[in-house]
Amino acid sequence: VTIPPISRSGTVVSIRKFKRDVLTIEKLEAYSSVPHEGVLLLNAIVKLRKNTIVSGGTSSGKTSVLNAISGLIPDSDRILVLEDASELKLQQRHCIYFETRKPDKNGEGEFSIRDLVISSLRLRPDRLVIGEIRGAEALDLLQAMNTGHSGSMSTIHANSPIDALRRMETCALTSGVELPLSAVRMQVASAINCVVHTMRLPDGSRKIVDISEVMPLNNGEYQMRQLMKWKTESIAPDGAVRGHFNICNKPSFAEDARIMGIELPEYD
Repeated sequence: VTIPPISRSGTVVSIRKFKRDVLTIEKLEAYSSVPHEGVLLLNAIVKLRKNTIVSGGTSSGKTSVLNAISGLIPDSDRILVLEDASELKLQQRHCIYFETRKPDKNGEGEFSIRDLVISSLRLRPDRLVIGEIRGAEALDLLQAMNTGHSGSMSTIHANSPIDALRRMETCALTSGVELPLSAVRMQVASAINCVVHTMRLPDGSRKIVDISEVMPLNNGEYQMRQLMKWKTESIAPDGAVRGHFNICNKPSFAEDARIMGIELPEYD
């Protein structure tokens, strides 16, 4: 709720309402938000405990996709869910939910996402699921991902997968810890394994338009291997978007998936 004088047009009320039924990866496939090959990729990414960031613009479906992907986590894992506002609904039996707290009228008592990340590491989580990365908590999450908490997930606002890495880098630099840019980039490239990018298309449909794997730095620059990509072919007069998904490159973890008996898309 925003009121004058902040809102010059009067009182503004915005209601963010979530469906009671949980959006699953199977429903995403049924809605043509991701192809079956993309589902196989996402399943392998989660089962192989790859640290994953879901990126996209405002209202592109990042939280919904994160919720759907989290459904692929094995039921035996101990998951800690950290959010600013409770939105995620995981299906596993061993989930612990934490929520931030705003400061009181005296400016005291605040508990931020960063505080939650630091505290949660004492609770022996198998995976961390963070609603959204917005600031200094990025550095603590990167360090957690690099120190045994593999398979963790979060979302971040970004226009492309590589922009998601750059935003993680920028957020980490706001932590107040004096680190050279090269060290932060090494942390980002080694901590994050995959980026799932979402987009709201002109006709209002939401799709997973890109699944990319993060590769080692090349001359200090981020490198990514595209695994799946949505290609728009045309936009009809009524605004309907037509296109198709392409499976691009074989992931570096294909051999690990074979050893564990995890199905991947067919590659030439």
